[in-house]
Amino acid sequence: MTSSAALSGSVAVVTGGTRGIGYSIAATLLGAGATVVITGRHAERIRAAASQLGNLSAKCAGLVCDVQDLASVESLGEQLSRSYGRVDILVNNAGIGGPASLLHELDPDVWDSIFQTNVRGVFYTMRAVVPLMIAGGGGHVVNISSLAGKNPLPRGAAYSASKWALNGLSYSVAEELRPHNIRVSVVCPGSVNTEFSPHAGKDPEKMLRPEDVAHVVAMLVTQRPASFVSEVLMRPTQKP
Repeated sequence: MTSSAALSGSVAVVTGGTRGIGYSIAATLLGAGATVVITGRHAERIRAAASQLGNLSAKCAGLVCDVQDLASVESLGEQLSRSYGRVDILVNNAGIGGPASLLHELDPDVWDSIFQTNVRGVFYTMRAVVPLMIAGGGGHVVNISSLAGKNPLPRGAAYSASKWALNGLSYSVAEELRPHNIRVSVVCPGSVNTEFSPHAGKDPEKMLRPEDVAHVVAMLVTQRPASFVSEVLMRPTQKP
């Protein structure tokens, strides 16, 4: 269990933090003593989630940000710099799935939206936040991927391809940022029981839960300083 003071003084940003995995990550980091900024596209959801998380800790704020929009992400970076002057932890959790479809029948606009969020959005966010980490002397970037980025996913090829791309981005930028004392990790969960997408034929009681992913993120950002875990593959104990 992560100490309630393990991240005291740290500033963490969690994209897509209004529900599901992102919300659970934010709650866990707050519980470890961090100041947490959650982001999302919808102002009402941001206000509601930040209010709920505020009941756990006063160190929670919510900012509207659409990771698909470069100007929106650049504005986020400017607000973080003005309000906090630093970012120690960035969790790129915002992502979308897509309809179950054979690739040759997929609408190209759906393909573009998936890649715009799951890959380009991570690029945008790192572009805006990493300079704050470098200026602060280090930090952690945790990118939430999927086992679909390690294994085939029939009728989900676009989503799978976006997560393969995210993994490659993560491994490469990890090497770029090591000299700056910034550790970049990728977390690849299997099926997680959230409202993000249904998992036909799977038993929800046996699936991973958002808290399981949040626990792994907390472990990653409280690692001992001489090493870093570059990748975590997560599977439920019992096959769902």
